[in-house]
Amino acid sequence: MTKLTLFDKALLNLLQTNIPVCSHPFSAMAVELNTDEQTVINRLRELKAAGYLRRIGTFFDSNKLGYQGTLVALAVDASKMQSVAESINRYPGATHNYEREGKYNLWFTLLTPSVEQEQRILSEVRSLAGVNDMLCLKSNKKYKVNVQFKL
Repeated sequence: MTKLTLFDKALLNLLQTNIPVCSHPFSAMAVELNTDEQTVINRLRELKAAGYLRRIGTFFDSNKLGYQGTLVALAVDASKMQSVAESINRYPGATHNYEREGKYNLWFTLLTPSVEQEQRILSEVRSLAGVNDMLCLKSNKKYKVNVQFKL
């Protein structure tokens, strides 16, 4: 992995805490970093390719937008893990799809705009070949953890 420069650290700190909400956010960031927009974009691409970044995006309060979420734990046959995970990833509301150890070895979150859509999707997932059991774990209370890595 390439070593982070002082510019990289400043860029990553800014990216975690203050992406401007405007038509050209990377240009606005470039001004703050005393560089140009293309330099910011190119360096972000390089940092992503090097594994320092997974994604750049926003977080929304899904409840305020009318969505509901559930954490889903699946017990999946190891031989079907890949196909089940790929099927789940096709749903636009499925996020955080991870393989885990133990009986419930595939976990994901599902955000939907209605109970009916959630039930339809969960029914489809439950019927996928290789899915042996499913737990739907609705939250009783929401906790928001804001993790930032100051570089």
